[in-house]
Amino acid sequence: MKIIKNPKSYEIEDIINELSRDNLVVYPTDTIYGIASNIYSSNAIDKVFDVKNRSRNKALSVCVHDFKQLGQVAEIDRIQKSIAKMLFPGTYTLLFRKNEDVSPLLTANSDIIGVRIPDNEISRELTKNFPITTTSANLSNSKTPDNICDIVEQLGNSISVYIDTGRIIKNTYSTIIDLTGDKPVIVRKGMCDENKMDEILKMNL
Repeated sequence: MKIIKNPKSYEIEDIINELSRDNLVVYPTDTIYGIASNIYSSNAIDKVFDVKNRSRNKALSVCVHDFKQLGQVAEIDRIQKSIAKMLFPGTYTLLFRKNEDVSPLLTANSDIIGVRIPDNEISRELTKNFPITTTSANLSNSKTPDNICDIVEQLGNSISVYIDTGRIIKNTYSTIIDLTGDKPVIVRKGMCDENKMDEILKMNL
């Protein structure tokens, strides 16, 4: 286990290599610190559930690098894409129908997947080779810490690399919006732009 503060480009490459070896990484987003794993490795996904003591009946959302990667994990039509372009990158998790090659372990056997493109340079860099999981860096049903020191207390050596960019001031969950029905529906309200929400909720899918 190691802690890397404000990683340089070459250190990001090393961290991506850790992820490619099925190891777990704690990383910053624009909302909270999250736990990253390679979404194409069932072994790595299993580790996330074990580390958090999280029920496998609860799905994990994913972070993607760009809209090309979004299309690799989700089925997305023209209207859904226009909504995503309004909100990404940003503090939102959008729910889509998943692509067939996405592991059912990731989605708790559902055909729906939650996807983020955070407004955070490090999280974007970590996803340049493959999408990663995004789930709060804490034990299930425990407080979500806003700093690496407190996260290490909870998760310890189960994480290979902790990326420390300091305390996350807002430390609030993303807003989850379901785009799989006839109209957008807010599933969980977190950080969001109220004007954008008003506009999006009036749209038909």
